Amino acid sequence: MPKQEPRATGLRQRLAELRGPSVPPKALDARALAALAANPGCRRRALLDGAGVDKATLAEALGSPSGFGQSQFAFVRGNAFEARVKADGGAELLRLAHGLLGGGPEPEPGTARVPELGAAGPEGRAARTALALREAASAAEWTLLDHPLLALDVAGSPAYLEPDAVVVHPDGRWTVVEIKSFPMVDGSADASKVGAAARQSAVYVLALEEVARRLDPVPGVRHEVLLVCPRDFSNLPTASAVDARKQVAVTKRQLARLTRIEEIAEALPPGTTFDVERPAAEIEEAVSAVPATYAPQCLSSCELAFHCRDRAREAGTVTALGRSLRGELGGLTEVERVLAAARGAEGDPDDPAVAALRRAAALRAEALGGAPC
Repeated sequence: MPKQEPRATGLRQRLAELRGPSVPPKALDARALAALAANPGCRRRALLDGAGVDKATLAEALGSPSGFGQSQFAFVRGNAFEARVKADGGAELLRLAHGLLGGGPEPEPGTARVPELGAAGPEGRAARTALALREAASAAEWTLLDHPLLALDVAGSPAYLEPDAVVVHPDGRWTVVEIKSFPMVDGSADASKVGAAARQSAVYVLALEEVARRLDPVPGVRHEVLLVCPRDFSNLPTASAVDARKQVAVTKRQLARLTRIEEIAEALPPGTTFDVERPAAEIEEAVSAVPATYAPQCLSSCELAFHCRDRAREAGTVTALGRSLRGELGGLTEVERVLAAARGAEGDPDDPAVAALRRAAALRAEALGGAPC
């Protein structure tokens, strides 16, 4: 342990230098972490998120604002619905958890334990959450943890995550609760929104498993997430048990593929900083020094997507057209090379990708009366 302390301290100092001397770190939330896990090859996002850089502010400084953000109306509505779900010591939330997942006798209103989780700083809150979970695991009664803070190692740097709630059942099992303000009509919600909630919750499940592994006996962490939404178009809560096993497995595998943050930071030129107070040309140079892996999917999950898209188009990279197309083209990573292969000016004709391109070019020329690519 003593040997690793100087290294950890040095990494924290380096990340602080990358943010800027007076810039506080931006917390890495589960939504951002799920997006990062979906694109583990992007070193740029891994470093910026690991360093706590505010990517929305950085995008504005680069002249490519993201337009990300939740409307004030949606924010207020979501908070009001969450408060209703957790009212009276979480009586309605625990009733829904018992009805869908069981795990013990039906909870009596007002009898559940709701431990205080406040502490100084994220490390203190995470430690207090771990203590509350340890106490709840041996209490054999319904326990509701309201906005616990969980720590998860991401590429060698801790990320602090805050789920809406965690329920500890009397049988000792733990369940992640995700509260959303989109409606559940006739027992089902929008599939894309449920999928996004499952990917986000998978991160919380992995963080809970980290806490559970430090206990003896090890409590069970459910891979079924309790998704709570308004019923139909009312403000009354209803819930569904969402199986997140696939999302947990994928997220775990993708996070393991992330290059460690210190390796990316060490490869940067001395003095590199993403401080938005610096001149725009200097910020552009700093961002360009970190390789990015852009794909159209980034537009819905990363604040720097517009900037990276412009640069990918300027470079003529195939990834700008989509990951699936990039995978089909093999070693042809640039649009110009793809067109050259289709014209027969480049590439091995025995390569399936090259053969498919030439066949497509021939069909196109036939359809257009001999017009070249």
